Amino acid sequence: MANSTKEVRMYLRIRNLCGLLGVILPWLALFSAGIAQHPHPREWWWSISATYYQSPALVGVLVPACIVLLSYIGYNKTDNLITSISGVFGLGVVLFPCYVSWLPAGSPVGFFQVPIEVSNIIHMACAALFFFTIALNSIVMFTKTGGHMTERKKIRNRIYKICGWSMIALECCFVIVRLIGAPGYCVMILEILLLNLFGFAWLVKGKAFKCFNDVEEEEVTILETR
Repeated sequence: MANSTKEVRMYLRIRNLCGLLGVILPWLALFSAGIAQHPHPREWWWSISATYYQSPALVGVLVPACIVLLSYIGYNKTDNLITSISGVFGLGVVLFPCYVSWLPAGSPVGFFQVPIEVSNIIHMACAALFFFTIALNSIVMFTKTGGHMTERKKIRNRIYKICGWSMIALECCFVIVRLIGAPGYCVMILEILLLNLFGFAWLVKGKAFKCFNDVEEEEVTILETR
């Protein structure tokens, strides 16, 4: 029983760590890039991905989050596959940086030093697939239950679905923003919303908010600590 309880707590900490990293990433990236020297007066804050060229925050936060996803052990093989794939795509976002206007065309960038135009295509694909698999995990896997569904579990499932479908809707907004040529900062806003939805879903899954946790589980925790 003690070992089982320790394992549960370990998984909750892993989920909370992943959620916390998702929530703090945009703000840490903006802050660290904001105090650095700006290569462009405006475009440096138009995308979290663009802060890659000014601050180590994106790499320093996203890489650990991806490692957590890759090492995460879920309910079954499907759960493991989805989280592992999302971790791989997340690493792709870091390994293949996005395009920025202040670097000349053909500039070798990223871990593999590929031309920036090629890197940008891979970066965009990895980012889209990263958020899609994260959303899929929230909608399909987080909502599963092994037995009786409590009222608070129903509430948590609604939260997971809202977060997941909202992430998919925001990805569609990315396409619209690109097509209509919306101001660059719209991309940053969408990225902040996506990462906060991702982080919130994982924090709820990690039982970081007592108001969403099952009352029965709280009673068991109290008895164990006596």
